[in-house]
Amino acid sequence: METNSVITSFAALSQETRLEAYRLLVRHEPDGLPAGEIARQLGVPHNTLSAHLSVLARAGWVISQRQSRSIIYRADLSHMRETIQFLVRDCCAGHPEVCEPFLTALGECSDDKE
Repeated sequence: METNSVITSFAALSQETRLEAYRLLVRHEPDGLPAGEIARQLGVPHNTLSAHLSVLARAGWVISQRQSRSIIYRADLSHMRETIQFLVRDCCAGHPEVCEPFLTALGECSDDKE
């Protein structure tokens, strides 16, 4: 991943509705959500949400797929992984043990947490 791609990615998330939409989609992996349901849960007008989802898609954070008359959006977890890897690539100047708390925090994600 290149620096300009990471900057574009973070710029896409630097708006409250887009960040909340992405977080909502992460919680609904692997099934995703229809655009209308995302708009309903976030309390955002459909046309406004559409613009936000377009920004997230161009930045690589979400993918979409048509299912019948709906468009289902999903978080692109591989993009999230690549972005996190970019941030920690040079972790702690070659002393990865210093990054252990960060790695532990990432490992705390589990299906049974609500």
